[in-house]
Amino acid sequence: MVGRNIRRFREAKGLTQEQLAERLCVTRQAVSNWENEKTQPDIDTLHKIAQVLEVSVEELIYGEKRERENKTIVNHNVTKNIRKGLSFGAGLAMVISYVNWGSVGWAIFHGLLNWFYVLYYVIRYGWS
Repeated sequence: MVGRNIRRFREAKGLTQEQLAERLCVTRQAVSNWENEKTQPDIDTLHKIAQVLEVSVEELIYGEKRERENKTIVNHNVTKNIRKGLSFGAGLAMVISYVNWGSVGWAIFHGLLNWFYVLYYVIRYGWS
C-alpha cells in the first residue's frame, strides 16, 4: 500500500523515479523496490519522501481517504469527550465549592464561573 501511494503522489508531482531518487539521495532501484512493494522505506526516509512529495506521512501510509475518515472519527470522539468533561467539570466545581464553603451561593457562583470559561473557550477556539 505504501508503495502504491508513493507512486501515485510521485506521478501527481510529475517526477520520475530517477528524479525522486536524486532528491532523496537514494538509487532509482530503491524507489522502484518501494513502489513495487519489494521493500519498505524506513521511517526517516518516509518522512523525507513526504516532504519531497509535499504530502503527510499519514497520506503516504494510508492514502488520502483513510486520513479523512480518521480525522472525522477523532474529531467526533474528541468533541464527545470534551462535552462530557465540561459538564463533569462544572458539577465538580459546584460540589467542591459547597463542601469548602458550605454555601449554595458559592457553589452556584463557581458552577457559573466554569461555564463562562467554557463560553470563552468555545468563542475563541470553536466547538469542534
